[in-house]
Amino acid sequence: MPSLPTISRPEYTAKDLKKLGHQLLTSRAHLNNAPILLSVLSPSPSPPPLDVALESILSLQSFFIPLVHTLPSSSSSLRDASSTLRSPAGGGGVGEAELAESIYRHWLKARFDEFFDLLSGLAVSPETDENLKDIALDAIMEFIRQGKRGAFQSDLLFRFLHKIVYSEYSVATLLSLFKSKYFNFVDVCYFLYIGIAKLSRGFNPAKVSGISSKETDSEQSEKVLAVKDGFRESKKVTDEASVTSILKKMKNRFSKAWMSFLRLPLPLDLYKKVLTDLHETVISNLANPLLLCDFLTRSYDAGGVVSVMALSSLFVLMTQHGLEYPRFYEKLYALLVPSLFLVKYRAKFFEFLDTCLKTPLFPAYLAAAFAKKLSRLALSTPPSGSLAIIAIIHNLLRRHPSINFLVHQHFDDKDVDNTPTEPKEFNEKGESDACVLKVGKKPGMDPFVNEESDPAKSNAMKSSLWEVDNLRHHYCPAVSRFVLSLENDLTVRAKTSEIEVKDFSSGSYGTIFKEEVGRRIKQVPLAFYKTTPTSLFSEADFAGWTFVSGQEGEKNQADQKHITDSSNISVDGTLSKRQRCG
Repeated sequence: MPSLPTISRPEYTAKDLKKLGHQLLTSRAHLNNAPILLSVLSPSPSPPPLDVALESILSLQSFFIPLVHTLPSSSSSLRDASSTLRSPAGGGGVGEAELAESIYRHWLKARFDEFFDLLSGLAVSPETDENLKDIALDAIMEFIRQGKRGAFQSDLLFRFLHKIVYSEYSVATLLSLFKSKYFNFVDVCYFLYIGIAKLSRGFNPAKVSGISSKETDSEQSEKVLAVKDGFRESKKVTDEASVTSILKKMKNRFSKAWMSFLRLPLPLDLYKKVLTDLHETVISNLANPLLLCDFLTRSYDAGGVVSVMALSSLFVLMTQHGLEYPRFYEKLYALLVPSLFLVKYRAKFFEFLDTCLKTPLFPAYLAAAFAKKLSRLALSTPPSGSLAIIAIIHNLLRRHPSINFLVHQHFDDKDVDNTPTEPKEFNEKGESDACVLKVGKKPGMDPFVNEESDPAKSNAMKSSLWEVDNLRHHYCPAVSRFVLSLENDLTVRAKTSEIEVKDFSSGSYGTIFKEEVGRRIKQVPLAFYKTTPTSLFSEADFAGWTFVSGQEGEKNQADQKHITDSSNISVDGTLSKRQRCG
């Protein structure tokens, strides 16, 4: 199949374009120079050179800026205008003049729309030079500022925003440039929020060609996340008597933009990015932060990494904005699983977990359940996770003295019921409410139910922190040393303070190894042998066993095999003699 022919760009030098632009600005007789200048700015097959594009943009910008407020609305067509002007009302000569003027204005409007689209294409294209991208963005914002006789022309801003959202390419560079130059203007931010809300309500990924809907949502997310930062900067420049009213309107528009965006079906990576930024820069700028209640509770109930990331924003709403979430700690308790220590955001989770357990109104059974659950997890987590767990348990024991009995709780054998209990209540089908017989705990068994998701039913108050005692013999020296410091802290409470969990929450094998290598060892363990050892273990370690060297072992095996073969021959000979006698 033959390929389609590519449209070649006319070859003009910067000097030629400067001459064409001067003619366009001086006389209407050279209006046809405008299409020539526009043809130079075509971004296909590649963006124009910087000097050529600069001359064309400057000439066209100087030509359209005085006329932009006189151009007709894009909603009216040239055919409708000509039919209206040719009606019997009015004189014929005047109608012809007005028709000619209307045709001229609509032609100018078409050329201006083409110019604006070309500028937007240059700003969005990833192949455009950064200097040319900057020039195109300045020209676009100048038209937006000069439209409607000095009034802010929001429809042009919405067109430019639509071009950004539905672009096939990454617009990270353009958004960064846009933010640094124009997000300190209140009117730009205000109309951006309105445009984002409109685009979010009518967002259709099918309009974008060449990319998936997931990539499209990601592009829109970059725009929204950039807008929220611009809101914080815009508040600094409004230092007038009406600052309160302006900020109130800004917050309302900001809130509507975010709520419209959060209703979109966000892909998982974008969902995580939104949850990461909500509590830091978004909640404080909303008109009513409780609007995020439904979104955050759904995220918190989703489970997994999403629940971990929604914890921080939900906690801010609970502590600073009066949100009531009755099952918050029950959900938090259910998040404590071994896979938690492998996620990317575990450091922040540990810090917020320690903050959530800091309240003095925390019930003793909840504190005991969290301490016991964490101590059980410490047996199966990497050393870095064990260090963070020990720090949290240390803070729990210091904040809640009512659970200090968990450090060492002794159980007598007479207190343990070893007899099975029969089910007493049956339903209509004759089945017991209990699926199995409730068998009493045997001596030495931990009554704590690790699989129970409800902390009130975990029997943590009847258990002890024997797992922490086991950590004293951990294979990692850093963990065993930290447990010893925990014992010292519990002994001398007046001379110690709480441990900063953030110092241990972001640890890894690499950080532990680096710390161990950099430690200064005062005493080096040495071993001396009077004779060279011939085995890994001594005979005293294994009573009744004998360890021999390799050669002696092979000789013993050969002798044993020879004895076995001789015995078999003797037996066969005896059997053959008995057969002959018979």
